[in-house]
Amino acid sequence: MGVSGPIRVVVAKPGLDGHDRGAKVIARALRDAGMEVIYTGLHQTPEQIVDTAIQEDADAIGLSILSGAHMTLFAKVIELLRDREAEDIKVFGGGIIPEDDIAPLRELGVAAIFTPGTSTTDVITWVTDNIRHPAEA
Repeated sequence: MGVSGPIRVVVAKPGLDGHDRGAKVIARALRDAGMEVIYTGLHQTPEQIVDTAIQEDADAIGLSILSGAHMTLFAKVIELLRDREAEDIKVFGGGIIPEDDIAPLRELGVAAIFTPGTSTTDVITWVTDNIRHPAEA
């Protein structure tokens, strides 16, 4: 978002899913890798997530979705980012997402999808390589 310093990532659990262990593992891994992480907690609406990302000057939003509502929730977050002229905030996510849904999510604008079994190292590497680098302005 045009600022120097560590990459800032909002990690969020949208919808009704109450399982947040994976989101917490990713949040901690990103933090331990030197990023600033804002974890929003459970049961966030897309509006709350986008508001947090904009208020926190985030570079990316990482969504964890296990509820099966991934098509709707990712689409709504991306739509709200467009509406708020914040499309520079990249959206990535993970969870229980069928292989057949990954391409349509990418077409919606989701930058990356991580499925169960993805290592935290792979997520960190992707974020580091694809989200603004800390020294960039």
